[in-house]
Amino acid sequence: MRNVLLALLLASSATLLAQSPGPYAITHTYTLGGDGGWDYVNPDPPSHRVYIARSDRTMVVDAETGKLIGEVAGVNGAHGTAIVHSVNRGYLTSSGGKDVAIFDPKTLKILSRTPAADDADADLYDVPSNRVFTMNGDANSSTVLDAKTGKLIANIALGGKPEYAVSAGDGMLYANLVDKDEIVEIDAKAAKVTRRWSTTGCRQPVAQAIDTATHRLFTGCRSGVLAVSDYTAGKVLTTLPIGKGVDSAAFDPATHDIFASNADGTLTVIHEETADKYSVLQTLTTPVGSRNCGLDPTTHKLYVVAADFGPAPAGSRRKPILPGTFRLLVIEHAQ
Repeated sequence: MRNVLLALLLASSATLLAQSPGPYAITHTYTLGGDGGWDYVNPDPPSHRVYIARSDRTMVVDAETGKLIGEVAGVNGAHGTAIVHSVNRGYLTSSGGKDVAIFDPKTLKILSRTPAADDADADLYDVPSNRVFTMNGDANSSTVLDAKTGKLIANIALGGKPEYAVSAGDGMLYANLVDKDEIVEIDAKAAKVTRRWSTTGCRQPVAQAIDTATHRLFTGCRSGVLAVSDYTAGKVLTTLPIGKGVDSAAFDPATHDIFASNADGTLTVIHEETADKYSVLQTLTTPVGSRNCGLDPTTHKLYVVAADFGPAPAGSRRKPILPGTFRLLVIEHAQ
């Protein structure tokens, strides 16, 4: 997402949130190495893989062994990964290329590219509509592609800067607008915005997760809270404290636990007791900068990426990643 935010957090001398006792722990650490920054971590349960965006490429990692399977190369500003198994295709967003790279998950070769828009960031596959949607930050839009052919269907004006989106599985998507402090509802088939509401008490919404059983939307905000919305009513019900610099969120329907990964070096775990009652279950200490996570709901493993940083060069706040330190962390219930 935003390297400037990460740099500021890394340069800060603020005290990290204290770790509280809880059921989750880092159980495995796999060193992957490689140059460049990173963004989204997208587990793909059917293939037992984890896709990790790394600046000019996307790393493909075996979810069980932590070994690097290969890379999808030639992506100018890699961000999101959406896999469509029915047609054996993967979709990678490219912010620098302002497009979507369509690749073969078996060979990891790019087959074609479809134009998107400025700052093509997160993407997702919506099953009911059989479409892929990208969130284009600087363009204030979402690009819609036919998942079977990869062809452009439409560009939806969102009225603000989207960061992430989730599918409710009923034909509706929900995207957050970081500059407007809003959630927008998108009709996937009609390719248009149907509703919007304010993330009251939750500023700069960037991360998103969903519980389709209770119709609850979980939005992580850079102001240090997670907002719980009733997406049928279109309103925020409550907010809970999380760490600073959140960039990803996840929800496990089996445990009813919500995760927020934060750049300040914390993973906040919130438990959904009922549709209207929530509590902070744990604040797990993670490496500073580990702001991206992805959940495999079939194994209940949470994947978080991290690296070590050197001192910032003179005149810059951005700390360089130390060579060979990029790694994948596995977080799960402690045995």
